[in-house]
Amino acid sequence: MSPVIRRFSATAPPRSSNGFTLLELLLAFVVFALSFATVLEILSGSMRNTVRARHNSESALTAQSLMDQVGMEMPLEAGFSANGESGEYGWEIDIFEYSGTGENPRSVELAEMTGIVLLQVDLVVSWGESPRQQQRSFSTVRAILANQVRQP
Repeated sequence: MSPVIRRFSATAPPRSSNGFTLLELLLAFVVFALSFATVLEILSGSMRNTVRARHNSESALTAQSLMDQVGMEMPLEAGFSANGESGEYGWEIDIFEYSGTGENPRSVELAEMTGIVLLQVDLVVSWGESPRQQQRSFSTVRAILANQVRQP
């Protein structure tokens, strides 16, 4: 058996290739941190949108529930006004005679000819604390027979 002779250069020591350099590790960490920050930003935006959608849906459901009570539990008469809370949502409702402006101004004339009174029901549902308080407005028109209108 002959001995194996290895030659080493006097200027450069032999390099082992079984690891990462500090520069490579730092670069990998920076890439990971930037990727993680991007994912967190996407997730936080998604969470904000989810909360916003939940509030919009729940305020619409609250408004629908309150509008359904008009004429049943709340009197359907001009000049009626009420406010209250339903869960984390505050609300204010106002009922007044429909003026007929806008899309169909002749609807009031037609209602009067047929013995119907049109009443506009406006509802504002609000939630949150100041300065981030939000509100949504809802409006509908209800019809009742003229002989069923309560006189003040």
